[in-house]
Amino acid sequence: MELLRSLIFVPGNRANMLERALSFKADVIMVDLEDSVPPGEKATAREVAREWVPKLRQAGQRVMVRVNSLDTGLTKDELAAVISPDLHGISLGKVETPDDVRDTDRMITAMESAAGMDAGQVKLIPWIENARAVMSAHQLAAASPRIIGIAFGAEDYTDDMGVERTDSGEEVYFARATVAVAARAAEVASLDSPFVAFRDPEGLEQDARQGRRLGYTGKFAIHPDQLDGINKVFSPSAEEVDYARKVMDAWDEAESQGRGSADLDGRMIDVPVVKRARNLLALAEAMRAQTR
Repeated sequence: MELLRSLIFVPGNRANMLERALSFKADVIMVDLEDSVPPGEKATAREVAREWVPKLRQAGQRVMVRVNSLDTGLTKDELAAVISPDLHGISLGKVETPDDVRDTDRMITAMESAAGMDAGQVKLIPWIENARAVMSAHQLAAASPRIIGIAFGAEDYTDDMGVERTDSGEEVYFARATVAVAARAAEVASLDSPFVAFRDPEGLEQDARQGRRLGYTGKFAIHPDQLDGINKVFSPSAEEVDYARKVMDAWDEAESQGRGSADLDGRMIDVPVVKRARNLLALAEAMRAQTR
């Protein structure tokens, strides 16, 4: 999987904020043409995004653009404005069916060809944001080879369900967990909903850690002050890496003695524990390689 720990929304109609994003420590800069842009600014945002995608890429950022959902009638023009060799991918809001994904894939393919790009160069992250999408999450995650991750949108999901959005989050637990499981089944990244209380770093860390425990591999940010916390939670800690190495050492010793389990600090080490340790060490090494 690609390194997708932190993805930050930047309003596509705000050139001053996009300029600040040149130095953000995010894995992906997500230029937003959807929720953070007022209806009257959509056309302006499209042109600003066209200008800033290459600028952000030239500064070393990995750039994606979130476009409006297909039912708005804006998607095709937005894709046409931003698809270029500088664009890493598209995030599509309010996806409901695999056909939504396939229709978008076909539009992107035609635009890649017109721009002289290789087919499949532009990646895709669909948003799972209502009950229908949650119940089809795995099919959506597997609907196109362009897909590198799926994202859970808690705010729109609770609106669709007609329930109150709370800080504790019991009302989104099922859907949140379902999206993470669907992503794992499709072997793509799972990207957690933003934590909207952007001046509450402790709340952010608690929410991000809960997401990681559910299986999420990354999280969206709405403010640059959230990036360090998100990157920390979704990266293996030094303690986790150290313990994983101890697990592998104990396992190697057990195997050399013909045993199928080992004892480490009074806990049994068997094959599932070893697999987790091996995967964590591989992830830590991949992150080191991609952030050098």
